[in-house]
Amino acid sequence: MDDLKTEVKRPSAEEILEEAKKRLATEAADYTVRPAVMEDVKSVIEINMVSLPEHYPDEFFYELYEHYGKAFYVAVDPSGRVVGYIMNRVEWKPGFFKHFIVRSGHVVSIAVLKEHRGKSLGFALMAHGIYSMKTDYKCEETYLEVRVSNLPAINLYRKLGYEVVKVARGYYLDGEDAYVMARPL
Repeated sequence: MDDLKTEVKRPSAEEILEEAKKRLATEAADYTVRPAVMEDVKSVIEINMVSLPEHYPDEFFYELYEHYGKAFYVAVDPSGRVVGYIMNRVEWKPGFFKHFIVRSGHVVSIAVLKEHRGKSLGFALMAHGIYSMKTDYKCEETYLEVRVSNLPAINLYRKLGYEVVKVARGYYLDGEDAYVMARPL
């Protein structure tokens, strides 16, 4: 874990969003990342079911959409099909970087269908979520949990300026640990 907690370059939310736009233009020109609408939530649930081992009750997805819809995004393929998503929520909690209660943006879940990976859609979804948590919800930091074995995701989050702030032992239902990764906004 020590090597994962080394100093990381932290691009601003604006820089991340600009980078995401450039990546999409070259790697996924026919795809779009847009704010989710209520009709997308059913597709988001389906993507979660096939892409991730952790699942939530359907109501949870709708609740996050209703309360934090400005930070709920989907990736759409050229045919108009939703192929990825990010959903976030805002919490008041002790900060990872400041020693008092802060408004924190929690990346609850992100997934892209397997056949659409490698096109920077995950980067773009994260970029839009980070930007929204900062500008729409005035969060001071953002954090997420990631399986310690999920190196592609860990590497993505590090590129976005996240660092490992702690290990959550046995976090997942199968007993695997999670890294809690965070970054100031």
